[in-house]
Amino acid sequence: MSELAHLHSASGQSLAIEYTFVGSSDTQAPLVIFLHEGLGSVATWRDFPARLCDAAGVRGLVYSRPGYGRSTPRPHGDKWGVDFMHRQASDVLPALLAALNINTAVNKPWLFGHSDGGSIALIYAASFPGRVAGAIVAAPHIFVEDVSVESIASTRAAYLGTDLRGKLARYHDDVDSAFWGWNDIWLDPAFRQWNIEALLPNITCPLLAIQGIDDEYGTMAQIDGIATHAPHAQLLKLAPCGHSPHRDQTTAVVDAARTFISAPPQL
Repeated sequence: MSELAHLHSASGQSLAIEYTFVGSSDTQAPLVIFLHEGLGSVATWRDFPARLCDAAGVRGLVYSRPGYGRSTPRPHGDKWGVDFMHRQASDVLPALLAALNINTAVNKPWLFGHSDGGSIALIYAASFPGRVAGAIVAAPHIFVEDVSVESIASTRAAYLGTDLRGKLARYHDDVDSAFWGWNDIWLDPAFRQWNIEALLPNITCPLLAIQGIDDEYGTMAQIDGIATHAPHAQLLKLAPCGHSPHRDQTTAVVDAARTFISAPPQL
């Protein structure tokens, strides 16, 4: 059962953040922080965080970002800015860790991020290089591709014209908050300029990037770009596999993550 952490972000927001711990009950065990996709939440991960943590013998922190799950909804009149993922990495996540008394200077956490959450993980690892043990990113975005925008536009049509809204409502207290916050900014013409490649050389921790061959939201240029700018990164390309490697190829992702966490490369 998830709980709510009440906190104030650096930008002055008062937020309630849904979170839960999974895996090892040992508070001294390595911690993996799970960062969900653009329409995700604690619930949309299902049992994947627990499976990974049990396999690796680690503890997991799973949370819903503001606007998602049971966390504080996005006010319907507010539109996220192009820097919304940077704000999550540099403002909200540090505030949540402080509220939960997690001292990343003493116990460096691992990050596991999917899609937008993978991008947030990369931004956090680049912004706080001395406070991350390692990062695993699945289907991350480092720049905006045509295929991403086209698929997100198709998702908008499905939200308006099919039962997608009802399906997503199972996972979010305010489903319109979750959907339109994500969809509006990704389809904003200004967002086509979003790019985090310049940050990637600042990542000094072990890094594993995973991409599905059949990803409908991005191409291999995303993780190949990570390897270009962070040459120490390891890549895992999976087939058959779409935008959610942890669902499409669960065993392969769990095995790769367990090995990576248990024996990270020496940099």
